Amino acid sequence: MKFDQSKAPIYEALEEFKKARIVPFDVPGHKRGKGNKELTEFLGEKCMSVDVNSMKPLDNLCHPVSVIREAEELAAEAFSAAHAFFMVNGTTSAVQAMLLSTLKRGDKIILHRSVHRSVINALILCGAVPIYVNPQIHPKLGIALGMSVQDVSDAIDQNPDAKAVLMNNPTYYGICSNVKHITELAHKKGMKVLVDEAHGTHFYFGDNLPVTAMAAGADMASVSMHKSGSSLTQSSFLLCGKNINANYVRQVINLTQTTSGSYLLLSSLDISRRSLVLNGRATYATVKEITEYAREEINQIGDYYAFSSELINGDSIYDFDATKLSVNTTETGLAGIEVYDLLRDEYDIQIEFGDLGNILAYVTLGDNHKMIERLIGALSEIRRRYKKDKAGMIKHEYINPIVVTTPQEAFYSDMDSIALENSAGRVSGEFIMAYPPGIPILAPGERITEEIIERILYSKKKGCSLTGPEDMNIEKVKVLKGDI
Repeated sequence: MKFDQSKAPIYEALEEFKKARIVPFDVPGHKRGKGNKELTEFLGEKCMSVDVNSMKPLDNLCHPVSVIREAEELAAEAFSAAHAFFMVNGTTSAVQAMLLSTLKRGDKIILHRSVHRSVINALILCGAVPIYVNPQIHPKLGIALGMSVQDVSDAIDQNPDAKAVLMNNPTYYGICSNVKHITELAHKKGMKVLVDEAHGTHFYFGDNLPVTAMAAGADMASVSMHKSGSSLTQSSFLLCGKNINANYVRQVINLTQTTSGSYLLLSSLDISRRSLVLNGRATYATVKEITEYAREEINQIGDYYAFSSELINGDSIYDFDATKLSVNTTETGLAGIEVYDLLRDEYDIQIEFGDLGNILAYVTLGDNHKMIERLIGALSEIRRRYKKDKAGMIKHEYINPIVVTTPQEAFYSDMDSIALENSAGRVSGEFIMAYPPGIPILAPGERITEEIIERILYSKKKGCSLTGPEDMNIEKVKVLKGDI
């Protein structure tokens, strides 16, 4: 069945609702903004008038039968999926729904260790056992690469009872794995394939971009529409292939997703999907052109390295997302986080993130050449003003973990709180990570080493925003009682 992609059912239903002049004796208590004038002045009457509760004309996210259901069908067609779910708890909830609907306690899942914390959070919730494929590290950039086909094949052979393989594709930096080949390997062994596609929304709507999870035959994919798809923050899609029981997935989603779905978020997904289908190819061609221009100009400054498809090696870097403006900063003697801070504090430029050796400037359909020129000029001036000797800089981001027990077992164990500096040899009961990108340096169930302690202290010194442990000052860490 072919759907009319020019429609936006949720948005259209809200427009009709506004015309009806309904008297509200339901929640939310601000009553279309009249009960909170300060908030209405800040957000605007138009916004507040459609911040409404589920009702018959507007359907119900937990059990959609009308406009939300129609919007799901349109989204599924747009993404070439068998089913699409509207997610209003962020892509975190989409990732967790993928794992919770696929795995039970004790089940094995093969995955890249350099995953977002939401993946490991899901393992804590369901009790599944991670089989990590440790990534290769790029010798110059110091970043974790994609999943090598051979590494995944070896993990599958060694764990034929695994239930699923999970990939994050693309990575924050734009690196893509061979999703199609890995999917075929997993399916031959009866394993499901789950893809954290948070940074790949635009793959579905642009030309000459890496293959999408759905086109590669993956079973489920989480898509952050609020990133490159330009919907409101916290809005995402969960996509399912033809071999997934969508009704069961909805039951799993309803375990954790709010029963008070925001119509601001829902309508933003609906409108953004329509825009991408109608205008996406032209839009992302422009984004790609702007990003390529920025890369060329930044690479002419000196010391910076804005990397792209020249990295492709056919395996662990099977493809590259050319819309990503990832820049290595180590030759300037500055950590990525230091350049990040300088851009914000000295030049009023907010980029997506900076880590120990790289920065990422997220370029989307909202950017233009004038904005790009400002970024290029600021980077040039930062190099001129702040360049220093690079001696003593940490060479790579990723540390192979020593997994002692499952994330769930560790998280719910009895623990002691001890000084981070004295924790080497103990097993962590909590996360420590820089956010963004939210990839754990240390996760529950992993052995703490001197190298990990050094990395955490170095990250603190450089100004990374560290999150995860109970101790907000990152001076103590909770470890499992006794030795394991």
